[in-house]
Amino acid sequence: MRPLLLIQTGEAPDPVRAQFGGFADWFRAAMRLQPAQTRVVRVDEGEALPRPDGVPGAVITGSAAMVTERTDWSERTADWLRAAMDAQTPLFGVCYGHQLMTYALGGEVGWLPGGREMGTQMMTRDEHLSADWPKKLPISFSAHTTHRQAVLAPPPGVEILARSERDPHQLLRYAPHAISTQFHPEFTAACMRAYIDARADALREEGTDPDALRAGVRETEAARALLEGFAHAALDAPVRSGVRAIK
Repeated sequence: MRPLLLIQTGEAPDPVRAQFGGFADWFRAAMRLQPAQTRVVRVDEGEALPRPDGVPGAVITGSAAMVTERTDWSERTADWLRAAMDAQTPLFGVCYGHQLMTYALGGEVGWLPGGREMGTQMMTRDEHLSADWPKKLPISFSAHTTHRQAVLAPPPGVEILARSERDPHQLLRYAPHAISTQFHPEFTAACMRAYIDARADALREEGTDPDALRAGVRETEAARALLEGFAHAALDAPVRSGVRAIK
């Protein structure tokens, strides 16, 4: 079995990583995959991506970088994502990956109105999804967030599947094989608390009480299951006429 591609676009802050390991560890744990079932490419460190038609699927991680910086490595990854969409490679973008997919496919990314969104937030799913997947999500579910930039306008024809009170574009579906989340399905509650602790000074400067955010953190099983479901569907799906269907 070919391993699932994990496109890593950054890394956790040092204090968080010291406690919980790095992004690749978090994603593998959330997807319930062994190291041999994933291939990690650090695009932010200049590592080259494989051909998009040569992988069963790809997950694009978050990053402390900003899509609007348009760094060379980010632009190259955006080119790869466009090619992956043409190849109908299953894709799941998270946070930076969510914004990069939108940017690559013709949408608009910029600063989230009102400033940073952080902590465990309530998401509301669209009740009238046209796709079978991911209807298993409940109408309301909790998810972990930490971001200052966001999708301001999705690409034409993209379905908006879920929103939070602050961000109307939390879960997008670009095609049957491609979705992205602004929220972090790979975070555990402990990771979310550690992120809040790492950003406590910045939060106070912005007028947000980190202790209140910390007290509101809870586990997010439905969001986590979304990522796990994608990973196993991508790895298990048969190739039919060059297309992998995610259900």
